[in-house]
Amino acid sequence: MPLTLPHGLGFGLAAVARPGYITLGRDADLGGDRGVEALRTRTHDLLDAAYAQGVRYVDAARSYGRAEEFLADWLAARPDADDVVVGSKWGYTYTAGWAVDAERHEVKDHGLATYERQRAETDALLGDRLDLSQIHSVTPGSPALTDGRLHARLAEAAAGGLTVGFSTSGPAQADAIRAALAVTVDGEPLFRTVQSTYNVLETSAGPALAEAHDAGLTVIVKEGMANGRLAGPHAPAALRTVAEGTGLTCDAVALALILRQPWAGVVLSGAATRAQLASNLSAATARLDDDQVAALAALAEEPHAYWERRGRLPWH
Repeated sequence: MPLTLPHGLGFGLAAVARPGYITLGRDADLGGDRGVEALRTRTHDLLDAAYAQGVRYVDAARSYGRAEEFLADWLAARPDADDVVVGSKWGYTYTAGWAVDAERHEVKDHGLATYERQRAETDALLGDRLDLSQIHSVTPGSPALTDGRLHARLAEAAAGGLTVGFSTSGPAQADAIRAALAVTVDGEPLFRTVQSTYNVLETSAGPALAEAHDAGLTVIVKEGMANGRLAGPHAPAALRTVAEGTGLTCDAVALALILRQPWAGVVLSGAATRAQLASNLSAATARLDDDQVAALAALAEEPHAYWERRGRLPWH
């Protein structure tokens, strides 16, 4: 039976399960203690808060430091949270060794051997709590789009009850999404979910995500805050003006714009503090009028410029 993801806001662990990430303002968010136990405690506290406020989808990845480990610990300690849907991703290996200033934080490989290794690692931690396995950051040239042996193994996992999906990144997200929609095994579509970057500044994947939704895939939106560029002091003036008009925060308005897209299934919060989480979740109450939507639409950047700037963001 196909997995049904709970629509609305979900919680992603990219920013809290490793000491270094590219979100602006993270130094103030996390403070000086980036030790394993400090981030484990922070992750568990945020998961408690998210669950209490109705969040039922949690997103992790093999490359998010100890995200799967922290999540597995929390699930074991919270048997009442048996309705949480758990997604993770494979395709990047975490290589920072718990350092913020590592030369390389992650290494990408979409080959079959990496899939087999990382699925085993994920299974050892999450076991049958894993609901959704996604290929991490597919681009148009990814071998994951053409490797028949990999497709066969993914189809086996799907036949065993696991939902198979993919995420995208980069200025050609739309091309990657459309190429993935064409992947079939024995005449059946392989992928049932797609996770892509979409936000006020980067809207280029929108038409392709609408096509994916129409094809029956659940759309998960990541980086709705543009790695902190749409929050607090970093937010563009037009976004601040709209936020003042609604009485909400800039981050809530930015996420609300995504939630109003008819194809958006799950919109991820990447909060690193309880206050950020509460602010993000207030997006569900926002109501934007046509003039406000138009003002936000004018902020969209050319995709290559957006991704070039994202590539220059420092690891904090």
